[in-house]
Amino acid sequence: MLDQIITYLESIDPILAAFYATLFTWGLTALGASLVFFFKSMNRALFDGMLGFTGGVMVAASFWSLLNPAIEMSKGEGFVKVIPAVVGFFFGALFLFGLDKVLPHLHVNFKEAEGVKTPWHKTTLLVLAITMHNIPEGLAVGVLFGGVAAGFDGATIGGAVALAIGIGLQNFPEGFAVAMPLRRQGVSRFKSFWYGQLSAVVEPIAAVLGAWAVLSFQPILPYALAFAAGAMIFVVVEEVIPETQQDKYTDIATMGFILGFIIMMSMDVGLG
Repeated sequence: MLDQIITYLESIDPILAAFYATLFTWGLTALGASLVFFFKSMNRALFDGMLGFTGGVMVAASFWSLLNPAIEMSKGEGFVKVIPAVVGFFFGALFLFGLDKVLPHLHVNFKEAEGVKTPWHKTTLLVLAITMHNIPEGLAVGVLFGGVAAGFDGATIGGAVALAIGIGLQNFPEGFAVAMPLRRQGVSRFKSFWYGQLSAVVEPIAAVLGAWAVLSFQPILPYALAFAAGAMIFVVVEEVIPETQQDKYTDIATMGFILGFIIMMSMDVGLG
């Protein structure tokens, strides 16, 4: 079945393929958010483990699916060959740094909001925090599908599908991470679910823009791949990992990270 999916995505317009792939990742976010219909509270150890898993997937995807192909497809030798990856990675991290300082948001395990001061409700701030995660994730999928269509060495349809699957897997706990805290604050089950899935609506948009940009300006592909990687690593270090260190389940979060990394690495190498 997976071979059929890969063949189908390879046969259609790459922008449409990126859109379909991120509809899948969005759907898994919604699936995670739907747990509020079945549970009244969340187990903190499980929650921290899931967040760690998310971080592991993102770090593995950043190297195996993004940085490594970016370096492989760059021209030159030695330090010259790594310049596009260095430049893209730096500006990707810088972009998320700026977004983190400007966009009002509230992390799940923290009490103080970040970004510009605003009277926005806590619900909105929680959704925006996870939305920040999803911008580089959607961009990464779109850029990789665009690279495959452009025929760049190092960009494969299997790798693009593996990336989408990995991001979808780590989106599941992200949907849960938004919906369940809202439920604990007294928000209805449906509204908690709605806001949880809404946090990933940006992924198909970012994917379409990423695929279009690469197809329109092909020389930017290695820079774009590294840009997405830099943005994802910034999210992991600045947000995901600190969120897992606020309670006594740090070892569980660490093992979740290791598991997520292994799964994402295995999928990328196996499918790519």
